[in-house]
Amino acid sequence: MDLDTAKQELEEFIPHVRNISDSSIKKMAGRDLVRFKQFKKQGIAVKFGRFSQKENTQIRKNIEEFLSITGIDSAEKLLFTSRYPEDKETINRLKAEHLFCEKLSEGIPRPWRLIYYRARKMFDSNNYKGRYTQEEKEKLKKYHALHGNDWKKISEMMSRSNLSVAMKYSEIKSAINYGPWSKEEIQKLMNAVEEVIRKRMEMEDANSLSSSEKPDRDILIDREILCQKLPWTEIEAKVGTRYWRQCKQKWTTILTKKMNKGQQLYKGTKGLQAKINLIKRLYEMRVEDANEVNWEELSKTIGDVPRTYVQAKFYKLKVSCVPFWQKKTFSEIVDYLFEEKLPELEETL
Repeated sequence: MDLDTAKQELEEFIPHVRNISDSSIKKMAGRDLVRFKQFKKQGIAVKFGRFSQKENTQIRKNIEEFLSITGIDSAEKLLFTSRYPEDKETINRLKAEHLFCEKLSEGIPRPWRLIYYRARKMFDSNNYKGRYTQEEKEKLKKYHALHGNDWKKISEMMSRSNLSVAMKYSEIKSAINYGPWSKEEIQKLMNAVEEVIRKRMEMEDANSLSSSEKPDRDILIDREILCQKLPWTEIEAKVGTRYWRQCKQKWTTILTKKMNKGQQLYKGTKGLQAKINLIKRLYEMRVEDANEVNWEELSKTIGDVPRTYVQAKFYKLKVSCVPFWQKKTFSEIVDYLFEEKLPELEETL
């Protein structure tokens, strides 16, 4: 299949496919296109975003079955073969003979690459190793000075996952402030957000209009753009004194206040009513996984707020009110909140 045909056929399943590199499109055409068409016949759409508990279980099942078929010792050997140079040739041969790509993605309507990355995160023994010691932080700074953003190499040297070392370096690379935000920091954050949004919109205008057609006016930024995914690591660099997660949380707070004209939406009786509305609406939806929730629509249930604000409030509810929530499914958490917490909130209100 030629590249243009591949793009055209994949676009039905991945609308943003033309923003993906040509080499990635070629791989997707080989690994994913047939699968996507099979899922379409079953009425199943291709998914992105957070993996559900059901999908995580399917990945574990696929890995266990492949290990059973091939006799490979462990998931770590299968997914991190380069860590075992003496077995590398044998493992790669078994992966090719027994169609590892097809087996890993079986039953999961997502691009293969995303499934592979998720599996690596789930089975990486270097994940979840607790807090970094001061000695580890100093080593991380030293290794980054030597190897730059080669997180794969640095992760091997530190026996931590790629994602872990990249995120930790993001936190420690500058003097991070963990206290209240100053007026100067807030202004830097707002300027940084405005700058990246303007740049994005100007690029979109450049792609859609000729130079003679471009309007000679200030850019009007609508609410959807303010709430959508932003390049937080770039914004972090512009702010300088906060890491990206702090910037994202602060921006959500600023946006919420502006959209509600400074009202404290989650304080006092308004806060109680918002929690009640949120629990009731989630219960009525009867979904099995958080990925199936239309958070945009749900945000209108508790007020004129960004979807990230609602997701953060639901997270606080489950963590503070649901015992052993980590071991419960999304639907079990919602049922518990509805049956146990809701009557208490209504009585308090």
